[in-house]
Amino acid sequence: MSDSRRNTSARACSGCSAGALGFPALLAQSVALISPTMTAALIIPLAFASAGSGTWMAYLFGTGMLLFVAFNLNQFARRSTSPGSMYAYVGRGLGPVSGVLSGWTLLWCYLFIGIAGMTGFTIFGRELLSLMGIHTAIPLVVFFVVLGVIAWALAVKDVRLSSMLTLALEGISVLCILALAVVVVFAHGIHVDTTQLSLHGASARGMSLAVVACIFGLVGFESATALGGEARNPLRNIPRAVVWSLVIAGLFFVVMSYVEVYGTRNSSATLDTLAMPLNTLADLESVGYFKFPIDLGATISFFALSLSCLNAGARLIYPMARHSVFPATLGKAHAANATPALALTAYILLMVAVPAIWSSRTDVLTIFNDAGTLAAFGFLLAYFLIAIAAPMYLRKLGELTRRSVAISLLAFVFLLVPTIGSFYPLPPWPTNLFPYLFLTYLLLGGTWLYLTTRRHPGILTAIETDLESPA
Repeated sequence: MSDSRRNTSARACSGCSAGALGFPALLAQSVALISPTMTAALIIPLAFASAGSGTWMAYLFGTGMLLFVAFNLNQFARRSTSPGSMYAYVGRGLGPVSGVLSGWTLLWCYLFIGIAGMTGFTIFGRELLSLMGIHTAIPLVVFFVVLGVIAWALAVKDVRLSSMLTLALEGISVLCILALAVVVVFAHGIHVDTTQLSLHGASARGMSLAVVACIFGLVGFESATALGGEARNPLRNIPRAVVWSLVIAGLFFVVMSYVEVYGTRNSSATLDTLAMPLNTLADLESVGYFKFPIDLGATISFFALSLSCLNAGARLIYPMARHSVFPATLGKAHAANATPALALTAYILLMVAVPAIWSSRTDVLTIFNDAGTLAAFGFLLAYFLIAIAAPMYLRKLGELTRRSVAISLLAFVFLLVPTIGSFYPLPPWPTNLFPYLFLTYLLLGGTWLYLTTRRHPGILTAIETDLESPA
């Protein structure tokens, strides 16, 4: 790595805790944002509604599809690193305007996934209190504020502590769920569900729709790149965290979708109608004592999800503020803790305020589903941009190969499946309005960038110079 590359990275990370995060902490960031518990607890029924017995295959396809996106992402991650790296990566491949818009897009993504974490925390927190015999109706906003305050305090205090805590919390939750899965599959002898393995009743159209729900569950594997400025040996550890988080979570989803479909096959209610499928499985198998640890694990897992979104979102705001896209104060690090404290504060206020206002109009489960759908649109655009930017970046370096072009093309083609599934057939109201809400947000981002360039005429040149500097 050249001296100029090291200097650029240092400038971008000025004030942050460089080298604080090893591979486990980076893996924790991505795994926590994927949130395996979220999918097992609430999203698999959504995929089942479209794919039926092919749900496990939809998750297998979704994992394979996103691996090609990860391979494109790692074309950058193996060669350079900086805070808010997805923003920097797209900027290096497609120029500063695309880079800023990708950062703007990811702020949308992490905000709504973080909101999904808050609402999931509320859903399972209420159920947990009910199991404990506490039936007092606690206002939703109390759950949002409690989560927000604790997550903010942890994120500001120590990025390594918050990252490792998310891995520990998610690990406990996943172990509880896997223990229930073992009971479901082996309690009455080993039986193979040939209906699922043969994809009986599944259709190509249903599978394509299910992949949209799968995307909701799988996104977030890229979030380790947002911690590039604080990673130890980042050119090696970040690419590993990106790929392994996706592989681990994807395999878990394939297993759990098979288990949930298998375990509810004789239930009076179909899987897609179950609000809490894991609790239903525990009741069906007469192991109701599993419900408390599962609900506890889910509650802390959703907390970890919101915490990881807070960390990732703030580390996008941080470099964008240092590039004058946002107010410069958001690009300052905490003097003692070396964390982007002001960016963290601004982002957590949004993460609490949006669902607090939203909850006055609808129920918390609807907010969860809608927040995930809104986030998925942003992730799809960000992944498309990475698939396009990777070969452009390699061409600038003189390292473009046929293999890298093929990987980019495959990622682009595979991403079309959930994209088309988001529009056809036309989803019901108000989901059919969501793409236009996202486009409006993009328009606001473009307008903000235009006004910023008018106030700071040299901003795009400065951003391009910084991003294009050897790193």
